[in-house]
Amino acid sequence: MKYVSLGLRALLTVAFVAAGFAKLSGVEMMVATYDALGVGQWFRYVTGLIEIGGAVLLWLPGLQVVGAGLLGATMVGAVLSHWLILGPSAVPAIVMGLLNAAVLYLHRDQIPRFLGRAS
Repeated sequence: MKYVSLGLRALLTVAFVAAGFAKLSGVEMMVATYDALGVGQWFRYVTGLIEIGGAVLLWLPGLQVVGAGLLGATMVGAVLSHWLILGPSAVPAIVMGLLNAAVLYLHRDQIPRFLGRAS
């Protein structure tokens, strides 16, 4: 399972760092997306920082579950945004969310520590 985790984290890192930098650098499509959402461009910056920060957390020992959870929650927001406002397809966000869920599952042994149940 070690190599499955490494592969998934590498794939997620590439995808989220690319998406995060696209948001932070103001790629026209990202600016238009956040205009359509109506939440303001500040939220684009916040989302970009969360994506890059979450990707970093995927590689820090003992914090993979935090990174996967943070990125997974971001994908829940992306799916809802596509379904309720943007259209046409939330499939990429769903796939990314499922990949984050897989990383979360593979590192589930870290969860008790964050719930205050570590021995």
